[in-house]
Amino acid sequence: MSDLLLKTAVAAKVRVNGWKNTTTKATRRRGDKGQTAVEYLGIIAVVVAIVVLIANTNLGATIVNKLTAQIAKVAP
Repeated sequence: MSDLLLKTAVAAKVRVNGWKNTTTKATRRRGDKGQTAVEYLGIIAVVVAIVVLIANTNLGATIVNKLTAQIAKVAP
């Protein structure tokens, strides 16, 4: 391995490690710990509500008809 390649690799590793350590410390200071189970359950509830709404009304058919009409305009 040439000296230039070795120096470049070591410099890159040092910079990456420094960035990683700085970012990790900043994240810990802010107290970010990711999503909680309650937040995930809330998202799931919203998605289920949307799916039920579309399945139980003619909204789904209306959306499909509008999309089909627009596609037909572009590609007759």
